Amino acid sequence: MNILVGITGGIAAYKAVNVIRSLVLAGHDVHVVATDAALIFVGKPTFEAISRNPVHTDLYEGVAEVRHVALGQAADLIVIAPATANTIAKLSAGLADDLLGNAILASTAPLVVAPAMHTEMWQNPATVANVALLRGRGVHFVGPGTGQLTGKDSGPGRMAEPDEIVASALAIAHTRSDLAGLRVVITAGGTREPLDPVRFLGNRSSGKQGVALARAAAARGAEVTLIGANLEVDVPSTVNVTHVSTTAELASAVHAAATRADAVIMAAAVADYRPDSVATSKIKKENHGETLQLTLVKNPDVLHDLVVARDAAAAGGIPGTIVIGFAAETEQDREPLLALGRAKILRKGCDFLVVNRVGWSAGFASESNEVILLNLAGDIVGEASGSKLVVADRILDLLA
Repeated sequence: MNILVGITGGIAAYKAVNVIRSLVLAGHDVHVVATDAALIFVGKPTFEAISRNPVHTDLYEGVAEVRHVALGQAADLIVIAPATANTIAKLSAGLADDLLGNAILASTAPLVVAPAMHTEMWQNPATVANVALLRGRGVHFVGPGTGQLTGKDSGPGRMAEPDEIVASALAIAHTRSDLAGLRVVITAGGTREPLDPVRFLGNRSSGKQGVALARAAAARGAEVTLIGANLEVDVPSTVNVTHVSTTAELASAVHAAATRADAVIMAAAVADYRPDSVATSKIKKENHGETLQLTLVKNPDVLHDLVVARDAAAAGGIPGTIVIGFAAETEQDREPLLALGRAKILRKGCDFLVVNRVGWSAGFASESNEVILLNLAGDIVGEASGSKLVVADRILDLLA
């Protein structure tokens, strides 16, 4: 592939050297467009030596060959790493005051952005709005991660590691249309069971993995319906979304949508129990003393009930829907983790199960994931780790 790598002016520009190197070693023709600010951090000779191509910086170079347009038109993939807050703002506004901006506007290739900035800049409402706008336009973001930043600062804003950027970018570029014509229903997020008008029992799922599945499935040609429970991530405009909150609402929505679906992927974290009654006004501690007792009742088993309904429909001559479940487990050791997954898929009866290790800092609400894929016989049919978009594509490979 012809890959255009944009380098902008942040200290993380030194990491871009390894992004370029990995793409070249993978056999791709890499062309670097660096901003003037980027070259303050890393010199042009370094980028040229690693990319094996001249580095382009000046909007008015190569005017006779219309280079500011030709670079973008020729690209099969564009990766910006690092992408500063300023660059993201310019992209959202469609500005083209330098060579990189012109090349991006002149391209129809997938655009992958790896942000890098201080936490306050990443969380600033302006940046949050700009990222949401770009996601809605189909721009892919890798990271940022959480960790050590410049100086003594630490927090969200650290550029994703080069291997993750490369893996995510190539997965996006290799997206196929192998799900074209299929109707796929995906659940995402975490259900919440109300205790009173202001409190609920919930979980830490953000919906990032489910939304990544929806984004990737739509990119591969599927007609996607996302049933989102209390999502903390933006949903792309290419996806039809139904918002729910409780397990009962999710169950109702997924059963209705599944009647016309070719596949259902149950990525949501669904509450097993709910309060037996919901207070109509705020529960006051003054009325309960030192302890408060709650009585919980079991929720419907949405995944199992979905399989039962599917099998009943199939017995009546209706083609069966492929059902993929998720198992979020805190077990750290591989063999016990697999044992839990194998026991669950036997109970549920779904076609495949995504065994997903979670914990205080893994799985839920994070930017990356690690999963093992099982079939109904309990055999391992795939494994994936990395960004949630990379994991999503591996799951969809299995579906395809």
